[in-house]
This record gives sequence, C-alpha cells and structure tokens, in this order.
Amino acid sequence: MLRSLVGSEMCIRDSSLLKEIKKSLDLLRLGLIGELQMSVAMEALMDALVLDRVPTTWAGLAFASMRPLAGWLENVLARNKQLLDWVVDLSLPRAVWISGFFNPQSFLTAIMQSQARKYEWPLDKVVIATEVTKKAVEELDQPSRDGCFITGLSMEGARWDSGLMIVTNSLPKETVFKMPVMVAKAIPVDKADFKDCYMCPVYKIQQRGPTFVWKANLKTRVAPSVWILGGVCLLMDVVL
Repeated sequence: MLRSLVGSEMCIRDSSLLKEIKKSLDLLRLGLIGELQMSVAMEALMDALVLDRVPTTWAGLAFASMRPLAGWLENVLARNKQLLDWVVDLSLPRAVWISGFFNPQSFLTAIMQSQARKYEWPLDKVVIATEVTKKAVEELDQPSRDGCFITGLSMEGARWDSGLMIVTNSLPKETVFKMPVMVAKAIPVDKADFKDCYMCPVYKIQQRGPTFVWKANLKTRVAPSVWILGGVCLLMDVVL
C-alpha cells in the first residue's frame, strides 16, 4: 500500500520536473546555435545557469530547497535514483530516505493508512510516533515490521545522544547533527505516551514555517521548553 500511495505521486512529479528540465535546455541549445530566436524565458534560464541559481520554471515543479543550482541538481539525481531503485522490484528499501520525497507528508499518511488497515484501527484515531535507533542504514537487515525506517534527518540547535537516547546540547562549533536511522510508525491515539518527550518540529529546509512536515517525539531529560527556546528542530535538507 505504501508503494501504491506514494510511488505513483513521486513518479508523476519527478517525471514532470525532468521533462521540463530537458525541454528548456533543448530550447536554449537551439537558441544558442541560432536555430531559434532567443526568448525572455531562454535568457532567464541562461542567466540562472551562469549565476548557479535554480531557474524559476524548474523550481516551480520541484521540491523546497535552498541549494544553489549545482547542489540542487545533485539532489535531483539522488531523488531520482531512490525512485528508480524503488520501482525495480516494487518493494520498500530497508530504510527510506524521507528527505527525497516531494511530499513527505503523503508518505507519513500512507504509513498511517497502511497500519490502520492492517490492525483495523480507525484512521482518525491514529498518530505518527517516532523512535530513534542506534543503527546506520548499512546495519539494517530488513525493513521495519511496523511503519518504516527513515533516514536523511539532521538536528539543528542540539544533538542526539545515542548512548543515553535523549536530546542533548550540541558540541562546540557543531551546527547540525546527522540523526541515526529512525522508525516512523502509526499508533492509536489512546496509546500515544509522549511523556518526557520533546515534540520536535520537522522542516523540509532551514527556512521554517511553510516547510513544516510533522512533530517527532524525541526523549529528553530536561523540560521541552529548553529545546523550544533553543529553536531545536529536525531538517530534511541542510545547506551549510
């Protein structure tokens, strides 16, 4: 179910973006060799390429990003590779690079729908819960039994202590901390015990607000207000 709900949307959006990139570059090439008259759109595209900026026509079909063009293209290729790997045998990988989704909210919704159907829970009575593991992607033998292993998140403003399994203060000069593999799964609302947890906001990029995705419950030994005042969050994409 996760494959059908999320994979089709990813394919459509990825295909639309790649088609626009190819079409606009083909037109620009024809304009530069004199086979077409240079248009305003072609000149805007050429300027963006020279200045290492993402062209507006590409950005309008793409994902939220603060990367310059070179890094943005690397990200596009990485997202495309995940999709290609995914559709080879139509099975979920051991861990999903959640940062590579155009719409990560749809993936979380698919997790809730899948588990709600499996356990016959009312869909409006389940929430997403997260659990931080001590493993790297290479150490996973198989996908999670419930929910999904996710990777690609970084913590800003604090760090995760893998020994104590809690949020703790950042080290000196540490701007972001790469999180270990996490599990995202659905649980019934009446069993959601988030005591001693910091409900950490997750954003797609460092520009907060409209890029909010969800809140991950992370264990803490201090009051959550400490991390709230510190602006601690999880980010799906970081530009240093």
